Amino acid sequence: MSGQDSGRGTFSQRHAVLYDTRTGKSWTPLSELRAADHPHGRFEVFDSSLSEAGVLGFEYGYSVVAAGALVMWEAQFGDFNNVAQSIIDQYVAASEDKWKQTSRLTMLLPHGYEGQGPEHSSARLERFLQLCAANNLCVCYPSTPAQYFHLLRRQVQTGFERPLIVMTPKSLLRLPAAASSLDQLTSGGFQPLLDDADVIDPNSVERIVLCSGKVFYDLSEARKKAVSEPGAVATGSTGASDTRVALIRLEQFYPFPLKRIKATIARYPNAKELVWCQEEPKNMGGWTFMESRLENLLARCDRPRYVGRAQSPSPATGNYAVHVREQERLIREALTVE
Repeated sequence: MSGQDSGRGTFSQRHAVLYDTRTGKSWTPLSELRAADHPHGRFEVFDSSLSEAGVLGFEYGYSVVAAGALVMWEAQFGDFNNVAQSIIDQYVAASEDKWKQTSRLTMLLPHGYEGQGPEHSSARLERFLQLCAANNLCVCYPSTPAQYFHLLRRQVQTGFERPLIVMTPKSLLRLPAAASSLDQLTSGGFQPLLDDADVIDPNSVERIVLCSGKVFYDLSEARKKAVSEPGAVATGSTGASDTRVALIRLEQFYPFPLKRIKATIARYPNAKELVWCQEEPKNMGGWTFMESRLENLLARCDRPRYVGRAQSPSPATGNYAVHVREQERLIREALTVE
């Protein structure tokens, strides 16, 4: 693993490298781990320079040569990958088709709208989705620790010799709801789609809201508050009910899990609305990728409905008050059944 502040984690979510305050000597606890059948396995983490194109180019080349290694490059903030765009376009996306090289390179890109402005919000998900074709990439946005863990495990399995793009969390690192049990970590595997575990009666669902990543937790919290406090000021809710709205999380954009989506939607036979909800502006994020893929999937709804921010030349507003108003509006619109 390499990146800016990867040793301690940009958001202090990771303390992979510890320092003796008296001697200054460093120690990486994970480097001490050895499997009985893999005595030479090792973990290495490096704090790289602020030269994204150079560092990502090196890591791509290393991943091609060290085919059995899990090579991860982490951006300090997701949008920092824009300085490495030439490496992404010329090598990462076209690795096998253009160069006949397989790579497991994993890009970890912090992503999520926290009201910190345009440079600290978006990892430009839409750019990676535009590059997807012929199973060249895997693009994921895991929403739980277990999903993230199993996704990295899957990346080193036979059959997944392709670059992995991961939208990683920021505020979710400290959100109690975004947690996983030990059982969830030690069993199972990565799921491309997560159904709504809070829906008791699928037959009562009238609207299916498909979303990805952090916005799920905003929607889930607002839905719970709307049930216990109808008309809650926090979200401007008008009484959306957990019996009428199902929240489904898309954890993998590409390869697109069409069969899984169809099977999940079929659980809600009386649903008449299919909504795609995102935090990003309409011309960014997953909408342009998802729109055509969601057409005619719901018997009573030919076309999906978009809920999110309006089109914008900037990934996000620089005004926190405006950010809050935008977020409240899209949450309210996604949950209000007409």
